[in-house]
Amino acid sequence: MMGCVAVPELAPRRTLGGIVAVWVLAAVIAVVVGIFATPDWRAAWLGVGLGGCLIAGFATQLWSGRSQGFTERVAASVLGAALVMGVISLGFGLAALVPG
Repeated sequence: MMGCVAVPELAPRRTLGGIVAVWVLAAVIAVVVGIFATPDWRAAWLGVGLGGCLIAGFATQLWSGRSQGFTERVAASVLGAALVMGVISLGFGLAALVPG
């Protein structure tokens, strides 16, 4: 079989790291907002932070260069970021109820 060269497929990049990176970014944003924002503005800044996580999720998944499962990976990034931010903001909300 002269002239037939098998080209190996390139190994796909790992996509779980990009999803977890957005979750870590969400945790950092939620803690910074919880510490520095006043309680009246905390929900608004968390919404802005979640928007930033959406953009970071898109950018991370575009950077990975894989089109298969793109929507699912972005959705997992943003949904996980929303859950992380929700749990952390719940913690700050419960801490505000405790007299101190």
